[in-house]
Parts: sequence; structure tokens; C-alpha cells
Amino acid sequence: MLALVGAALIGMAKAGLAGCGLAAVVLFADAFGAKDSTGVVLPLLIAADIMGFVLLRKGGGSWRQVWPLVPSACVGVVIGWWLLDRLDNHLAKHVIGWVILSLLALKLLLDWKKDKFAELHKHPVFVGSLGAAAGTTTMLANAAGPVMTVYLLAHRFGKGDYLGISTRFFLVINLFKVPFSAQIGLINGPSLLTNLLLLPAVVLGVGIGWKTVKVMSQTVFERVVFVFALVAAVKLVL
Repeated sequence: MLALVGAALIGMAKAGLAGCGLAAVVLFADAFGAKDSTGVVLPLLIAADIMGFVLLRKGGGSWRQVWPLVPSACVGVVIGWWLLDRLDNHLAKHVIGWVILSLLALKLLLDWKKDKFAELHKHPVFVGSLGAAAGTTTMLANAAGPVMTVYLLAHRFGKGDYLGISTRFFLVINLFKVPFSAQIGLINGPSLLTNLLLLPAVVLGVGIGWKTVKVMSQTVFERVVFVFALVAAVKLVL
């Protein structure tokens, strides 16, 4: 049941309700174990990325706005792969919990000081650092959404561009992660079978998210999901 809810949340996140992504990570960590869950989640994310790209490709954003982040993000993926291969499941559980708590704190900072990021996108060091942080975080915990938010807020993109760029970026990076996850055994036959069973829930989540974004205040929804992710992340750490 946790996995089904988590799969639906992945679909909802890719349809525009970004806060659902962190909640999905902690649900899967609880259902499959922190380390193994990263391999189960990745193919579901890619499926949701493809669906999100199809839905959002005409709504804003372009590939030209994605490529500056990709090289450093790929370096970050390699760093995350190196770290993840050396973590046992118990330690991975604590690492993922602390990563999510850090990202939730970052989200609060963004909501409070978003105007402070207005000029940061002009600095190559800023772009490179964010790309590397996003790559490392997404390899370790499939939870780099708040890191990407810093980059997008700095550019002051509108909602359409925000969603379009984010979808393109994670489609590229999640595909890049596949051979690394497979090499350390996180993607395997049983995990792919699990993906097939959970895929309908992802599709349902995309549909629910797409409808919800249109009729419900995203601010209220994100606050509810934030609290849920916070409680779940504290549980992982403790």
C-alpha cells in the first residue's frame, strides 16, 4: 500500500505538485528499504518524466535552458553513485532522511528569501554548484527537486517555464542514472517487475496531479505534503 501511494505521488509531482516527490521518497524507503528503494523509484520517475514532458512540452521552457546544468549534474550523479555503493541499508536510511530534512529546510529558505536569488543565475560557480548538488542528491535519494527550485527561482521563470525546464532536466538526468543504478544492483529483474505493477498508480497520479493543479491552491496542497514529508523524514532518521 505504501508503494502504491508513493507511485501515485510520483505521478502527481511530475504533473506539477512538486512537493509530492519528497513524500514519495520516504514512503518507498519505508516500503523497500532506503538503499533498494532508490532503484525501484528510478524507472517510475523516468516513466513519470516522459508523461510530464508530453503534458508540459508546449506549456513553456526549452532544452536550451536545461543544458547549462547538465555537465555538472552528471558529475554529481557519479559522486552520488560512488557514495551509494559504499552505504549499507541502515546508513542509507539515515543519509536519505537527513538529505530530505535538509531539502525541506532549503524549501523554507526559498519561500522566505526568494528575492535574494534574483541575480545568482549570472554566476557560473552558482550554476555549476547547483548542478553538482542536484546530481548528487538525485542519485542518493531521488529528491533533488528543491535544489532545482533554487536555479529556477534565480532565473525568475514563470510557472509554465518552471515546470517545462524541470521536467526536461530530470528526464535527462534520470536516464543518465540508469547504468549507475544497474551497476550496483539497485535496478534488477525483481525491481523492474515491481515497476510494472506500480506503473498504473503513476499514471493515475499524473492524472490526479494534472487535475488538482487546475482546481486547487497549490500553496495549500504543498504545505500539507511538506508536513507529511517532514514527519516521514524524521521517522527515517530516528
